[in-house]
Amino acid sequence: MSDDPDFTLGIEEEYLLVDPQTGDLAPAPDALMAACRDALGDSVSPEFLRCQIEVGTPVSADIAEARGHLAHLRRTVARIAGEYGLAPISASCHPFADWRDQFHTDKDRYHQLSRALGAVSRRMLICGMHVHVGIPSPAQRIDLMNQLTYFLPHLLALSASSPFWQGSDTGLASYRTTVFGGMPRTGFPPQFGGWDEFERSVQVLVDLGVIEDSSKIWWDLRPSSRFPTLETRVCDASPRLDDTVTLAALNQATLRMLWRLSRQNQRWRQYDPFLLGENRWRAARYGLAEGPIDFGAGRIIPFAQALEDWLALIAQDADALGCQPQVARARDMVAGGGSAARQRAVLSRALAAGATRDEAMVELVRHLMAEFHHGL
Repeated sequence: MSDDPDFTLGIEEEYLLVDPQTGDLAPAPDALMAACRDALGDSVSPEFLRCQIEVGTPVSADIAEARGHLAHLRRTVARIAGEYGLAPISASCHPFADWRDQFHTDKDRYHQLSRALGAVSRRMLICGMHVHVGIPSPAQRIDLMNQLTYFLPHLLALSASSPFWQGSDTGLASYRTTVFGGMPRTGFPPQFGGWDEFERSVQVLVDLGVIEDSSKIWWDLRPSSRFPTLETRVCDASPRLDDTVTLAALNQATLRMLWRLSRQNQRWRQYDPFLLGENRWRAARYGLAEGPIDFGAGRIIPFAQALEDWLALIAQDADALGCQPQVARARDMVAGGGSAARQRAVLSRALAAGATRDEAMVELVRHLMAEFHHGL
């Protein structure tokens, strides 16, 4: 059937640029951005803040191709940044930077965004990772979006990489979610009855001049405004390349599983957003340290058990897509505790070795610099 999904992949990552000696954020020089554009074309672009840079892979047939593209993007950005005395890190919050010291990129779209959102936009010193999965049929995009929402907290917990904000431990694994939550049109997507209902809802805001188009809708999961894809936006930025790849593979295989159920006249049970929101909070608060609520079993389960249940659900889909090794690697992520736990461990070791708090924070940034190259 022509409307059957192809499950192609596109991955977007946002990086922060830092001074390798001090760990401080640094604005991207115009020449650095120009050199990146010369080397990578449209696969690289500036982000809202001048200390950020965004990359996006070309459309990839499978996870192996996507990994190759993303590795090339990371290597190239790191090489060019190094030529300007800077280094990229991939984490959703810088450990100690102050958002009040940052400035947004001098482009019309970012000036407009700043005017529209006021001080909320200035606090957006955060980075994310987005995964596009090819779903040609608009009707299927909405149907699968309604069902995939259940798994968004699982993806968030695996990706959580933002425990620190302005030099303090927030107590959360993903503080990014609380910062981004200050923006309008964020969080879980609503449940829609179909594509027409989604388009009518968006058009109300467009007709009122509130937004130009659906690109100004920043839900955790949305139909892309530019591509025939479902775009998952819930994840923190991953310091390690292979963590990003595993998250993308889990996303892809889960969508195929849900589509496969639809071919059998079945679907994933939909729970009240109030209940799913509790799992989203647990993921942001605890990361992998505490598990989600299993609503079918009526109890909280360890994340390792939730993962095994998830991997069993998508096993044949991961096989069909050729991403079984990548999804299975999620077990290593859980065993290692995730990025938030690693960052806290680095800080604790530095402090135990006699470093001052400031020195330990710089050591943490250097850890994130090293993690950027992990697996390259």
